[in-house]
Amino acid sequence: MNGKSENYGDNFQQRSKYTRENLPQHYLDWSKKPKPYKIYENAISKIRLPSPEFNDTIKFWDVMVRRHSTRSFSKEPLSLMDLSLLLFGMEGLTRIFTQFSYRITPSAGGLYPIEVYPIINNVEGLQKGVYHYNIPEHSLELIKSGDFSSAVGEGCLGQKMAYNSAVNFIFTAIIERSKWKYLQRCYRYIYLDCGHIGQNFYLVAEALGLGVCTIGAIFDDELNKILDIDGKNETVIYVGVVGRKS
Repeated sequence: MNGKSENYGDNFQQRSKYTRENLPQHYLDWSKKPKPYKIYENAISKIRLPSPEFNDTIKFWDVMVRRHSTRSFSKEPLSLMDLSLLLFGMEGLTRIFTQFSYRITPSAGGLYPIEVYPIINNVEGLQKGVYHYNIPEHSLELIKSGDFSSAVGEGCLGQKMAYNSAVNFIFTAIIERSKWKYLQRCYRYIYLDCGHIGQNFYLVAEALGLGVCTIGAIFDDELNKILDIDGKNETVIYVGVVGRKS
């Protein structure tokens, strides 16, 4: 690998800077604004998740200070309510209007480029498989049935926790949602957006007494292949694993 290739991160950081002399002046074509949600119309099945039920005895600051990564899980399954709360806590709709809806996590420009694919390994009442979170309906779309724990584990550089978790959440970015407004600088915001979601993932899991860890060391294309996405228009950028603590 030559020196120029080795410095691609440094180059991006410098080239995507805003300066007073060089601010983007492009025209936003609202007729071409990407859709805010991805829906699988031909999903194998659709599972309506239970409405989130919040335990009002959980103390916020206790959750904050107890938050930590867990890499070892028991074989006890998660409940459907656990899954409902985790997904709502990451991407749930909170303020819904006719033309626009806010989500529980912030997003640059309110563009929400992140999609969530729960890979179900051990959840009560759900068959194993690759699912997609349908945000506006708060439901799951089954897009592939079967056991994908080994494939995801291999795609996470063979990390044991990804083989043994109850659910592996694969986070993808639909690049054009952010690029429509922010051009090449969009990548900065996409990673920040996913970081917000990852932190909520930790906090909700801690509130539920679950173990959780996020993974950035991944073989991108191996995980893209599991989801049947192209890795360019939509690409995997992060993984979160969760289970009951052993």
